[in-house]
Amino acid sequence: MKKSIADIEVAGARVLVRLDLNVPLGASGRIEDDLRIRSALPTLRKLIEANARIIIMSHMGRPKGSSEDRIRYSLGSVANRLSKMLRKPVPLAADCIGRSARLLVDGVEKRHLCMLENLRFHAAETIKDKEAAKDPELRATKDTFAKRIAELGDIFVNDAFGACHRDNASMLTVPGLMKGKPRVMGLLVQREFSLLGKAVSDPRRPFVCLLGGAKVSDKLGVIRELLGKCDKILVGGAMAYTFLAADGLNVGKSLVERDLLGTARDIRKEAGDKLMLPVDSVVASKIAEGTKSKVCGGAIPKTMMGLDIGPETVAAYSEVIERARTVVWNGPMGVFETKPFDTGTVAMAGALATATKRGATTIIGGGDSAAAVEQAGLSNRMTHISTGGGASLELLEGKRFAAIDILDDV
Repeated sequence: MKKSIADIEVAGARVLVRLDLNVPLGASGRIEDDLRIRSALPTLRKLIEANARIIIMSHMGRPKGSSEDRIRYSLGSVANRLSKMLRKPVPLAADCIGRSARLLVDGVEKRHLCMLENLRFHAAETIKDKEAAKDPELRATKDTFAKRIAELGDIFVNDAFGACHRDNASMLTVPGLMKGKPRVMGLLVQREFSLLGKAVSDPRRPFVCLLGGAKVSDKLGVIRELLGKCDKILVGGAMAYTFLAADGLNVGKSLVERDLLGTARDIRKEAGDKLMLPVDSVVASKIAEGTKSKVCGGAIPKTMMGLDIGPETVAAYSEVIERARTVVWNGPMGVFETKPFDTGTVAMAGALATATKRGATTIIGGGDSAAAVEQAGLSNRMTHISTGGGASLELLEGKRFAAIDILDDV
């Protein structure tokens, strides 16, 4: 078990808090979904109440180094939104290292905050450890960058669940260089590992996993891990058509990973009736809002593609969820961004909301699933919405995270 901010004294200390504030931005730079910002509030408020001096750091997007990207991927809009939520100023440094960062950090008083500019404005942030291990120059670049960040703090707090599966400099190298100083979990990371970890290791049964998304290849590890732990796995999204094609069904123009048909057959054989596939689909000739669609209960016409689960599948899956005591959902049931192909996903969100009301534990595994639940207006009716899609998947697979292992034990 790892220490959290509740286990240490932070009064007067410079607390370096790694958050995941990589929120989706519109063309004008407007924040489209502030879930990750809202999820960071409990840790920040706890530190404020404890008289800490708070230094926030995060990444944003995938900047390539251009001057346009420095404007597009600046954390300015995030700092402004956070300031409004906390009702405190959150000044932003011009950089995450160097003189501007040092001056801002030195001026932060107890119960106040500042934010470092986008970590990914420096290529050193994303140098992978396996690459650095082979190239001394890369290793030196990453270490030097991390050292300049580490020097800014007395305490390191990891509350960036969405990046916990990465070996970024700020996630792994910085706490490595802060050995001897407190290195702990934030409240969000603690909650994510507690809920997701327990859902897999010691679930209340029946334990049901709802899996969607585009590709079987993205979920292979999760499916294999969950087969031995779940009571039912309900499959939707485009990935379902690889399984259906493996069963010999004509799926028209639906997305199919042909190279995985053999693997899909093996999984079907191993899973038996534990793995459920759609019995009908909403199909159309193209993905476009308002396009003509219909429900197919068998083979899909060769000119059409499956874009959502159909009403019979919704009913069957809802019946399974109705009996569940633990439900984990990762991946939408269709092209939910485009109407009318959002119906199945919204219906599943409603089924999970009902399950929560009757006492089931419902966990949304980040990414598109979280966006779909938000879009359906049901986010406050789930037990937990994860802030990390990729991290959630790896945690469900049972993988260990070096960025967590390096933190202090209780």
